Amino acid sequence: MVKITDVARHAGVSPSTVSYALSGKRPISEETRLRVQEAIRVLGYRPHAGARSLASSRTNVLALVAPLRTGIHVPVVMQIAVSVVTSARGHDHDVLLLTQEEGGDGLRRVVDTALVDALIVMDVQLHDPRLPLLRALDRPSVLIGFPADPDGLTCIDLDFRAAGEVCVEHLVRLGHRVVALVGSPPEVYVRETGFAQRVAQGFTAAAARNGLSSSVHPCEATPAAARLVAEQLLRERPALTGVVVHNEPILEPLIDAFESLGLRVPDDLSVTAICPDDLAARTRLPVTSVDVPSAEVGAGAVDLLMRKLGGAGVPEATLLAPRLTERASTGRRSLA
Repeated sequence: MVKITDVARHAGVSPSTVSYALSGKRPISEETRLRVQEAIRVLGYRPHAGARSLASSRTNVLALVAPLRTGIHVPVVMQIAVSVVTSARGHDHDVLLLTQEEGGDGLRRVVDTALVDALIVMDVQLHDPRLPLLRALDRPSVLIGFPADPDGLTCIDLDFRAAGEVCVEHLVRLGHRVVALVGSPPEVYVRETGFAQRVAQGFTAAAARNGLSSSVHPCEATPAAARLVAEQLLRERPALTGVVVHNEPILEPLIDAFESLGLRVPDDLSVTAICPDDLAARTRLPVTSVDVPSAEVGAGAVDLLMRKLGGAGVPEATLLAPRLTERASTGRRSLA
């Protein structure tokens, strides 16, 4: 391991001079500073985190604010978190994960203790109470998700409204005329979580545009709730032939429930989903789906934040276009 004494010897200066060059505590000549920097580069020396912090007034730590609220599918949250951590390490940054539902007070506490340089905020609500603080902070932030009013913020996410529309358009091309959205748990809609609201908006708009009969059904993330929703749909909408699922834990239980009630997928009922590709592909019957690109979203958020920390301009809105992969769960509507 290269030590500060090795850098000093290579640069022809004292170890204390190298320390001053790193910390900025005392002025040194430009010529000496450049010699120290060249020695660091040639030897591959990695300064102690404390020295880097003193030199730059930075901690090289990002906060990832990911409150684990009820109704949230934790595996997807963790996939994004892993992507954020991996991408941050590529920029020589660590990540402080905050999972408590603390609102603005929790964010203010973290910022006031100078623990982090910047923040990535998840589970964004349409009227999120954290927004005024995020707009006022002297530290940059990126939101994974979109509030109703994103002005003055930097946001990135899958275009969930377009994802809902893409699923409906796929069913329209297959001739389906009566469709339903089985959505997130009720509490997610009550909180006005952005992604769930936008899927419902896109689904409803595309159905209306194409003259389809449609309905939206929040569903708890349990097999029992999936069975109840399937029974309700068949009772209230006997002509139903197409379903969009935006609730990862019940995807397979819902298909099982429909089949136990006498519908064959895809012969009698076509099912599409908005979920990670690996989940859609490994179900008993592979499901046509729009991917939730967790890795791309997490890496994109870190990239935006690094550019902001570096003083570069970034777009306020980054919407990732939905990609639908057709699998065995959808087919043409039977006319029988």
